[in-house]
Amino acid sequence: MSSVATEDPLSVSQLARAVQGTLQDAFPRPVWVRGELSNLRMYGSGHWYFTLKDEGSQLKAAMFSRANRRVRFRPKDGDEVLVQARVDVYTVRGDLQIIIEAMQPLGAGRLQQEFERLKARLQAEGLFDADRKIPLPAVPRRIGIVTSEKAAALQDMLRVLQERDPSLAITLAPCRVQGQGAAASIAAALDLLNRCSDVEVILCGRGGGSIEDLWAFNEEVVARAIARSRIPVISGVGHEIDFTIADFVADARAPTPTGAAEQVVPVRRELERAVTDRSRRLEAAYRRDLQRRRQRVRELRARLLSPRRRLDRDAQRVDDARQRLSAALSGSLRAHRTRLLAAESRLAASTPSRRVERARSRVQERHLRLARASILGQQQRRRSLEGTRRALLALGPLQALDRGFAIALDGSGSVLDDSASVSPGDPVRVRLRRGALDCRVEHCLHGDDLDLRGRNPS
Repeated sequence: MSSVATEDPLSVSQLARAVQGTLQDAFPRPVWVRGELSNLRMYGSGHWYFTLKDEGSQLKAAMFSRANRRVRFRPKDGDEVLVQARVDVYTVRGDLQIIIEAMQPLGAGRLQQEFERLKARLQAEGLFDADRKIPLPAVPRRIGIVTSEKAAALQDMLRVLQERDPSLAITLAPCRVQGQGAAASIAAALDLLNRCSDVEVILCGRGGGSIEDLWAFNEEVVARAIARSRIPVISGVGHEIDFTIADFVADARAPTPTGAAEQVVPVRRELERAVTDRSRRLEAAYRRDLQRRRQRVRELRARLLSPRRRLDRDAQRVDDARQRLSAALSGSLRAHRTRLLAAESRLAASTPSRRVERARSRVQERHLRLARASILGQQQRRRSLEGTRRALLALGPLQALDRGFAIALDGSGSVLDDSASVSPGDPVRVRLRRGALDCRVEHCLHGDDLDLRGRNPS
C-alpha cells in the first residue's frame, strides 16, 4: 500500500541547498586537511580540480585561480599536501567537495614514494640498462597485445595496425589493467605470449588515468615479467606525460597505446613503395651492367685478329728480331775489338823495363822525402830539448837557492815541509846555494799564518 505525503515535498535543489547549509553550519570556518593529490586537472581558466585522499577515503576538491596564485610550488599527482579548505556541496551535481583556500607541500605521497623506491632498486639491479634491451623487428608478421579486451586503447591499437598492415597477424592476451590483481594478470599475459613461438613483438599498455589507475604497471611483478621476456616489449601506458616502471624496463617506450602500434609496424603502403623503388633501381642497374658487358664484347671482337693477319704480324716480328740480332752481333764484335786494342795498349805500357824505371823513380823520391823528414825531425827535437832545459833551469830547486831560499832535510834526507814532522833535539840539514848546514831543532813553531821569517804577523 502506498502512502500519501502529508506535507509539501522538497525539490532536489531545495534538499541540496539544505544539505549545503547544514554542512556550512557544521563547519563555519575553514579547516586544515592533510591528504594526497590525485587526478589533478589544471584548466586554462586557472582553476584546479583534483581529488584529495588518504588510505580510507577521498574527497573532490576545487581550488580557484584567486587562491592558487599564492601557491609557491607546482603540485602534481601523488604529492602529499596540507590544505585549508571550506566544506561545501556542489548543488548542480550534488557532489560533496571542499574549496581549497591555501596549500602547502608535505612531500611526495605514499604511491610516489613507493614508485621512486622500486625504480631505484630495479635500476641498481640493471633492469633499465640499454645493453639488455632487445631490438625490435623491422617488419613483424605477428604481434602480441597485452591489455584489457574491453579497453578503448585496444580498439585504437587494432585500428592503427589494420590501417598500416591489413595482413598482420595479432594475438591478444587479455588481462586486467586496473584494480586488485591487475599486476599479476598483466605478468601472466606476458608469460603466456612468451610461450607462443610465432609472436615477434609485444605491445603492453592501456589508456590514461590517475596514478592509481596506472599503478598496476608500477608493480614489481610486471617489471620482472617484462625483464624476463624473450620477445621485445613496447610499453604504451597512459598519456605522453605518464611514466611507469614498465616504461623503464621495456625494450621501447611509446607515449600512448596508439603510439606503440605506430612504432612497431611501418605503413604497408610505404613498404610497398620502398620495394617498388628498389625493384626499379635493381632493374636499372641490371640494364646498365648488361649494356656495359655488351660494349666490352664489341671491343674484344674488334681487337680479335684473323689467322692470316696474325701470321703476317708474326712474320714481321721475326724480321724485326733478325734485324735487331744482326745489329747486336755487329755491335758486340766492335766492342770486343775495342777492348782488345785497349788491352794491348795497357800491356805495352806495362813491360818490365818500364816498371823498373817507375820503381827506381819512386825509390829516389821516397829517399829524398825521408832525408828531408829526418832533418826536420832533428831540428824539432833540438828545439824541444832546449825548451825543456830552460824550463828545468827556471823551475828547478837550485834556481830557488840562487834567490836566497834554503831546503830543510830531516835525518832520513826527506824534505821538510811541516814543523810538526820534527821535535826539539832532532838533527836537520839545511841546503844553501853554496854548501849546507847541519843543525839541531831547539823549538817548533806551528801554524799557517807565519811570515817569511817564521814570525807570527799578529
